[in-house]
Amino acid sequence: MHLGTTIRNMGDQSTPELMGRCAECAEEAGLESVWVVDHLAIPPDDAEGSGGRYVDPLIALAWLAGATRRIRLGVGVLVLPYRPALPTVKQIGSLQELSGERLILGAAVGWMAPEFRALGVDRSQRGRLTDAVLDLLNRCFAGDEVTENGQAFLFRPRPRKPPVLIGGGPPHALRRAARYGDGWLPMALPPEKLARHMATYRAFCEEAGRDPGPATVMGGLPLEDPVAAAERLAEYEEAGAERFVQGMRYDGIDAYRAVLERLAGLNG
Repeated sequence: MHLGTTIRNMGDQSTPELMGRCAECAEEAGLESVWVVDHLAIPPDDAEGSGGRYVDPLIALAWLAGATRRIRLGVGVLVLPYRPALPTVKQIGSLQELSGERLILGAAVGWMAPEFRALGVDRSQRGRLTDAVLDLLNRCFAGDEVTENGQAFLFRPRPRKPPVLIGGGPPHALRRAARYGDGWLPMALPPEKLARHMATYRAFCEEAGRDPGPATVMGGLPLEDPVAAAERLAEYEEAGAERFVQGMRYDGIDAYRAVLERLAGLNG
């Protein structure tokens, strides 16, 4: 089971110095991956905990790539309908190339109505827009020459495609993962529910003629009780997860390190 951790790319903790140091510490602790989140336009009445300050996730991961050498870099999740398809896929390919192919791309349709409104994007079309980006992404990473809107172009650099994990709830996210993705990325889902949904996901993959991928679960382990935390990880693995990403709340690097020590202890 791979272990990852979030890094706050929001609020007062999203300074370049602190984000970079957190990534270095996670790498030194032997964790597999670090993860950031995505918001573009938080309304004033929903800014508690962040103050509305969010660093763009792809830019944040590019910064963290330069601060590290080995650890993988995840976004959980990139809201695809917020962004135009081709420039987004180009950014993803560039980040994958320059990071040494360390990107893990969580992707989803989004939910926050004020953000769609601020962007001028029809929220009712978010599923269709997401599928269009995913389709283009898969075509771009499949060959150097791609055609979009009747125009052929070269997609270079073309590194190995990053794993694409579809976030969101069943059944829509599971169908989307079966059609376009390489796995599922649920949030705060207990192991017993994960096992049931993974069975559904595998059935959708069989219908689509594709091999199912594993799950990556984002949530919280009871790190104050190492035995209970290890047991919970084993339950997730049995249910079909290959990775658990521990959500982090911290004020500074000392608090981050303290949680890292407990999390890294589960690697043994």
